[in-house]
Amino acid sequence: MADHHRADQPPQSVRPVLFESLEAPLEALDRLPRGLWLGGLTHAAGVLDDRLQAVEVWRTALLQGVLPAPVPAWPAFPLAQAVCASFEQLRLAAYCRGDEALTDTVLQGLLFHLDLIVDYLDRGASEAEARAMAVAAFSADWAERCGEVDALIGAFGELGDLLKNTRWDALRGLLRSREWQEVVRIRALIERLPELVRILRGLGRVLPTDAPSDAHHALEEALEPAQALCATSHSVRVPEMPGATRGVQRSGRIARMLPAEAMLLGHPQLRLVWHARRAERTLLVYEDDDTLPALRQGPTPVQRPSPRPAPATRLEMGPMLICVDTSGSMQGGAESVAKAVVLEAVRSAHAQGRACHIFAFGGPGEIVELAVGIDYEGVRRLAAFLAQGFGGGTDICGPLERAIARMEDASWRQADLLIASDGEFGATPMLAERLHAVRREHGLRVQGILIGDRETIGLLELADEIHWVRDWRRYGRPEAAARGEGAEAGGSPVHSQQLTARYFPGALRSPENRARTVSPQVAAAAVRAGLHRGDPP
Repeated sequence: MADHHRADQPPQSVRPVLFESLEAPLEALDRLPRGLWLGGLTHAAGVLDDRLQAVEVWRTALLQGVLPAPVPAWPAFPLAQAVCASFEQLRLAAYCRGDEALTDTVLQGLLFHLDLIVDYLDRGASEAEARAMAVAAFSADWAERCGEVDALIGAFGELGDLLKNTRWDALRGLLRSREWQEVVRIRALIERLPELVRILRGLGRVLPTDAPSDAHHALEEALEPAQALCATSHSVRVPEMPGATRGVQRSGRIARMLPAEAMLLGHPQLRLVWHARRAERTLLVYEDDDTLPALRQGPTPVQRPSPRPAPATRLEMGPMLICVDTSGSMQGGAESVAKAVVLEAVRSAHAQGRACHIFAFGGPGEIVELAVGIDYEGVRRLAAFLAQGFGGGTDICGPLERAIARMEDASWRQADLLIASDGEFGATPMLAERLHAVRREHGLRVQGILIGDRETIGLLELADEIHWVRDWRRYGRPEAAARGEGAEAGGSPVHSQQLTARYFPGALRSPENRARTVSPQVAAAAVRAGLHRGDPP
């Protein structure tokens, strides 16, 4: 019974063939993202299988940054001509290159707008008018979106998840907000601070990996097979050139004729035979020739040097921890520079695929942590932070403790710490010593960006290197400059940032100063005993 049941069933390998012809028109769906299925299946124009294949062709071409050539079956001519003209005018193909999310969004919009042609026809429009209305609506929609993409690319470079279809309305509202205008202003400010960009992009410790390097700066000479035209010497045989006698032949050459032929000239009747032979070039003559050297140009296999990227290990940048001073003393140009530090840190971390965490600190307990992320929520939080004003006191201990605690995580062990401030703060000796211990154990580097007129004891004790933004007064808000606030023409009125180290070296907690410093109890005992400097206790 079991065997009979199996005999009645068709073989497993035969079953899919029964439905192959029915599923063939939908074969392109396997290669298209799910977001294009609905529009491709329900579109009003064209034949289903041709339309799906055309959408696939459009998608492949746009991902390569070009328009499809030849134009596929959908949309039909002359609508396809108008669509291609719109793509060229908006440079949509260039925007779509390598960006699957944006490409799918563009094709979804194209399917949507071209599907409205039947609605325009129902409203009384002619065929040509309906096509023009659909293309015009598509162009107007994407003209605005292209402007938004340009604004986002200008601020952040690569956009990542920002261009997903469900985020356009929210992004449009964000890009029209007051907060985004502050992002645009700070982005323009970064262009005027090239040294700041270099410092931020150099943060983090370089880590070698097993992956090959993507940077093709170093080149090496490699030999590869090729063909070149080379001259080779050979001999060319030149017939009838005086040289070597090879035999006898018939010719009209009198100088090389045999003596027997010359005898004919002495006979009265046979000399006519000689003239006939000469005219017919049948005189018996000596056959001679010679060889001449010649050069011949021909392809020859050679080894050609060719520069190519030298194999190298890819270097990975480490994570970044950024502490930004948002106290009241930072108002004005210093505030703008501090915000530029935050925005460029976000840009660099996103472009290089690095982790970055920002601590904005004010007075005691006033700490705002900002996790970097180029998605809608991350951009919204960043815009809100850049739009807010600074105020309050200054407490560096809280953000430093959080930064040190974060470095206890293995993923942040290779982080560098950056402090952007005017330096008007002071860390406790215990916290400063704890930071020095992290330096010794984990190789932490602490960079300082001084947005003020001189270095302070607090910044000198914490930073390994201080980068001075001397002309920070230039970068205040335009409305403040209009009121004459912070509009000094030059940079800092102080001639040197190193006033503390130069004029008050004993104020620094250096190892030498600490060795010469005694506790208050020891000092009081020495005074009671009447001891002077240098006397043994």
